[in-house]
Amino acid sequence: MLQTLARVRTVPLRVYVAVTVVGFFLAAAIAPKWLETHDPLAIDLTASLQAPSIAHWLGTDQSGRDLYSRIVEGAGQSLSIGLGATALSLFLALVLGVTAGLADGAVDTVLSRLFDVLFALPTLFLALLFVAVFGTTVLTEIIAVGLGTAPGYARMIRGQVLTVKSAGYVEAAKALGHPYVRIVRRHILPNAVSPLTAMMTLGVGQAIIWASGLAFLGLGVAPPAPEWGALLNAGRNYVIYAWWLEIMPGLAVVVFALSVTVLGRYLGDRLEGKS
Repeated sequence: MLQTLARVRTVPLRVYVAVTVVGFFLAAAIAPKWLETHDPLAIDLTASLQAPSIAHWLGTDQSGRDLYSRIVEGAGQSLSIGLGATALSLFLALVLGVTAGLADGAVDTVLSRLFDVLFALPTLFLALLFVAVFGTTVLTEIIAVGLGTAPGYARMIRGQVLTVKSAGYVEAAKALGHPYVRIVRRHILPNAVSPLTAMMTLGVGQAIIWASGLAFLGLGVAPPAPEWGALLNAGRNYVIYAWWLEIMPGLAVVVFALSVTVLGRYLGDRLEGKS
């Protein structure tokens, strides 16, 4: 009991805040109706462009729709894009990064140069190129962001595999005559992919930022879907005299991204400490 309390006290306050924020948005994504104060799609022109108040916590948009409820409603779509893009990105990075790290010669050289070239290109550029060719849907947005962020993760995983390959316990296993497949399965892969938990947590926030950037440029999910980036895109025309339409969705993106970044770094530090 005392050990448990001691562990709780060692957890930084920022981690508790981050867990609370992420928990709120996850609840909003799973059961938005429980948290909404108004119908997010109901139009009331008599309440158009009202500033934040008791009746409308974050104000209303040009159609009189409650902005808080629209941000809550959009959490599901935004988080789906973030999680889907991160899962796709890490899957591709895992397959290609491990292949490059385990392979020798031409295979490693070709994949490494491919990672370097794609990593040198801006993520948003790759995503924009994909969306411009295949159109704007939730699926294409997930694929676009996933492909755009995969090269960086692949380089990291390849480097991790190379580090583990040269570790003393791997060399000892080789000296003992263990089969190469067994060495890869039991020693190299588990240690090489251990940072994936922290990487995925960090990746979700980054993916949501990139997806919001696409939507802000008009290449995201089409209105009236209240995806966070779409809200930013819709609010930019009113930013001078209805600042809340741009600031509030932007805060949702930034606060969520910061929160998952805090959790990702905390998990990464814990895993590194245990290893």
